[in-house]
Amino acid sequence: MRPLLTVPRRRLASAAVIALLAGTVPLLGGTSAGARPPSPAHCSTDPTARLAGVPSPEKVLGFPLGLGQQRVVTTDEVNTYLRAVDTASDRVVTGVLGSSVLGQPLPYAVVSNERNVRPSALRKIADDIRDLRDPRRTSRREAARTAADSPAIVWVAGNVHGGEKSGTDAALKTLYELAAGLSCAVAERNDNLVTVIVPTQNPDGRDASRRQNEFGFDLNRDWFARTQQETDSKLELMRRYPPQVFVDAHEMNGSQYFFPPNADPIHHEISGEAVDWINRIGEANKAGFGYNGACSDTVTTECYFNYARYDLFFMGYGDTVPATGFGAAGMTFEKGSASAVADRVQQQFHTQWSTLGWAAANRHEVLGDYYRIWTDALAQGRAGALEPNEVVQPTNEVQFPVPDLRIRSYFLLPHRQLADVRQLVERLRRMDVEVYEVQKETRVPTARIFGGRSARNVTVPEGAYWIPMDQPQKHWIQAIMGEDPYTPFPYFYDVSSWSNPLLMGVPTIYTGDDVRPKAQLVRRIAGGATGHATARGSYGYRLDSAAAAEFTFRLLGRGVRLVRDVDTAVVRLPATALTRDVDGLAESLGVTLTPGGPATGTPLSRPDVGLFSGAGISTTSGSHGEARYVLGKRWGLDLTPVTTADINDNTPAFTDRTVLVVPDGSNPTGGLTAAGQANLRAWVAQGHTYVGLRNEGTRLARAAGLTSTTEKPKPGPDAYQVIGSHLRVDVDHDSPVASGRPAEDFQFNNSDPILTASTTGTNVLSYPTGETFWANGYTVGADTLRGTVAVVDEPTGAGRAVLFASNPLFRAYNENGLHLVANALLYPATGAGPAGRTAPPSAPGVDPARARAAAAPVAEDLGGGWRPITVGVASGDLARARAIVERFTGEARVSTAGDAAYLVIPNREGRQADEHPFLGDVVRALRESGVPLRSLVA
Repeated sequence: MRPLLTVPRRRLASAAVIALLAGTVPLLGGTSAGARPPSPAHCSTDPTARLAGVPSPEKVLGFPLGLGQQRVVTTDEVNTYLRAVDTASDRVVTGVLGSSVLGQPLPYAVVSNERNVRPSALRKIADDIRDLRDPRRTSRREAARTAADSPAIVWVAGNVHGGEKSGTDAALKTLYELAAGLSCAVAERNDNLVTVIVPTQNPDGRDASRRQNEFGFDLNRDWFARTQQETDSKLELMRRYPPQVFVDAHEMNGSQYFFPPNADPIHHEISGEAVDWINRIGEANKAGFGYNGACSDTVTTECYFNYARYDLFFMGYGDTVPATGFGAAGMTFEKGSASAVADRVQQQFHTQWSTLGWAAANRHEVLGDYYRIWTDALAQGRAGALEPNEVVQPTNEVQFPVPDLRIRSYFLLPHRQLADVRQLVERLRRMDVEVYEVQKETRVPTARIFGGRSARNVTVPEGAYWIPMDQPQKHWIQAIMGEDPYTPFPYFYDVSSWSNPLLMGVPTIYTGDDVRPKAQLVRRIAGGATGHATARGSYGYRLDSAAAAEFTFRLLGRGVRLVRDVDTAVVRLPATALTRDVDGLAESLGVTLTPGGPATGTPLSRPDVGLFSGAGISTTSGSHGEARYVLGKRWGLDLTPVTTADINDNTPAFTDRTVLVVPDGSNPTGGLTAAGQANLRAWVAQGHTYVGLRNEGTRLARAAGLTSTTEKPKPGPDAYQVIGSHLRVDVDHDSPVASGRPAEDFQFNNSDPILTASTTGTNVLSYPTGETFWANGYTVGADTLRGTVAVVDEPTGAGRAVLFASNPLFRAYNENGLHLVANALLYPATGAGPAGRTAPPSAPGVDPARARAAAAPVAEDLGGGWRPITVGVASGDLARARAIVERFTGEARVSTAGDAAYLVIPNREGRQADEHPFLGDVVRALRESGVPLRSLVA
């Protein structure tokens, strides 16, 4: 048995290997890195030999793919070509893994040799690979037999960003070569691999030439949460065919090409084997790339680069989740979109083909090491050991090591937010994590409580959920459950905290003690009615979670009469309303229905929601799309678009609504005139609710005289950085917005506006001023937030404005934020009649404190819906760094602190790093000029 924590060293680029492979020609018969297996007995030495019966792309589409290609393939043509190849080739089977938001199919193809794609053989291959993932049921001898006899599984997926199209076309070219080719290179790939090809992961975005899906979600940030149906169905197919290698083909700006080795940071729970494979595949891609080879000072187009820009850290990517959740060599390939179509597709094909060649040549080693990944995970989990932090870039050093910490178990406690606790259990189970329900209370001698606290002799009650770490998915458990991701190096392409218990705000502890409670494996979600109420009785549930909120809105949409006790957050429905469908809905959401007496309390009404789509709002991305998804699709609410003109002119599209949701955007007034601001105040005073999110949502309210909060200027990057982190907040239950939340909660902050406390309303969520203040992830100067607020409830007349400094709908995975939004939408009536029933009163006068807030200067918005780019270098390198940055923009702000210097580049359109027009060029230019990056936040 291998010693604990012994894994292959993560290999860096080897100059000797590069030299050895440099002469390789990027043809179908080209040599891949690593020792080749023997050539099959019946294959052609002619790399162009193909089966005549399998139609070429040119025959079906009317044009070639790659060299000679003049335009990209349409979504309909993707489907047509897959069908044509499936019909003609005995090496291919196709299927549909799911559908897009607009109902388009998400097709896939499985290609291998004729024997492997027979249904019984394909099932056995998939079963054998899945068995490698659980050494408890697979002996070493069985694993060795699988490694010797079974093909490995490689995935090639394209077009997760709809406008990045060349990966799709290249995947179709790869499919054709595997389906039709007669060369030994093709036979080696088909004999040694089962290749799963998903040409387009985002057909709706492809058709619209838009990065996001129809709801405005970036599908390459959705992998752990699986909120979007495109992501969810793909991951189910991955569980069926677990990959050892996963290629996610993208495009970027410029005319260069990126493939790994990655930039730091790399998440510590990604196995050494997977990183080793990734780096060695990089060597194969270097050898097979062709074109102009490696980029340099003199070679700047149609060339490749490594390291710079693309990390392997956040658990929402199409490389990190295959790597951590499936033990695969998960890789992002990026081709510059400025190149001609033919070059984009051909270069994507070269890297796909070289990757398949490496995987085929190293199949036996990969499958043997694949088994070892899960064996090591079991041993580490049993010992409570976390993987250490490492870096792969030769010029970097680990700045923040993983602490000396033992974690053998996580416990999700059942005393509050139970439906969201159960949703987290289901999220874990759907990634093959074993979760147990505690059958008898147990004592944990030493426990850590989420939020940076510890306790002794903690009693874990019956009904809690236990997640032991001594199971194969130990790496995945820690990656999404961990209280902190422990970044090794301050380079941030995305957020620095995604701890699922913190996102959901559910009570969680973890321990290094070897505790073994009496517990039963969870096999299905719990929920639904626990008994029978009398005909005049009712069923009650706590509206204290996002899942319970969804249940509530769904019932209201069905016309079910609901009443609520705001103080206890208990909602009741008449016993006669409990149909089989309603009970099934409750169970699917993890909501327990408890029988009781007659339903008494304050009636709940289904809100009539207007969604602001006026000046400054992007309707194809960001929180507008997130509102359409959460409020519209999941909660089933009707959303009426409300424009700037609707408010300025007081049209029925605005005045007939009971709630107005203003998403994040770029216009501090939303384009409202003075008359429009008066109309808004009058509408709120009539008894309606304004819900404002982040920048535009809070600033529009302030400009209209609806809040006394002001926005504090953010200190410079040397003194303040909050990079998608979690912080503790105090909760004021004087507002119904806080109903069902605990006295202390967690707030996700991604460089959000810093709001002063309101003097005219209730500060629903406030950052503590004392010793309970706590932050995780990566922060600098988080103390700046002490005493400021995250959510305020501002009354005006019979109505109110509920303002969120953050975006509580962020990626639809911030469940405690979703619950707060639901509470705002269900705010108890305070005396006004239904919308549109009475003539609106004249606008109320503006409170002096609110008038002062409205007159205050508007804070400069450097980050848009995301955040500005901050480049950190040594002060001695500032002059060189500044000169490089000024090649691309003259707007960079410069600051210094001691031996550190920072250049802040405005990002007013809120672009993320991989869609920014010149960030990648800046990073590469700094690296090529020998300017070391101390940090990068993008």
